[in-house]
Amino acid sequence: MGDYSKALEFYEKSHQIYQIALPPNHPNWATSHLNFAACYERMGDYTAALKALQSAFKIQQKTFEEGNPAFAFTYSWFARVYRSMKDYSKALENFEKALMIREKALSETHPNLAITYSDTGDVHRVMSDYEKALSFNRKALNIQENVQCNPLECATTY
Repeated sequence: MGDYSKALEFYEKSHQIYQIALPPNHPNWATSHLNFAACYERMGDYTAALKALQSAFKIQQKTFEEGNPAFAFTYSWFARVYRSMKDYSKALENFEKALMIREKALSETHPNLAITYSDTGDVHRVMSDYEKALSFNRKALNIQENVQCNPLECATTY
């Protein structure tokens, strides 16, 4: 686990296959860029992660209608990168965008909604806005305790 340079090699091979097999605005291109972004974020290369996220976002803008849940996933990744960079205002802005989409697109008990509430609460916590942090984490726990979800997500929220 954690061999991100090896993961990047495989993502690059996948990307090369997409160049041959897919049209330029196919949704899998966005997924490919998101995979790169996740690796770069975990490696601490935030500039490369943001660049990959921008590429994914541009493809999504050409491929999906505004409000599509795919955008929420990308906004969440932007937020995670900004949180890692300690740019909490940008992290919060992007988690809020993801949350707006997910609240419209998903059921009130969807696990991805719980994750976004928890992540948003975490940013409020590090910004010392403890009331908002508690409010978002309670929303997350309400979902996590009432639907089957990843126990690690519950632990993170607690």
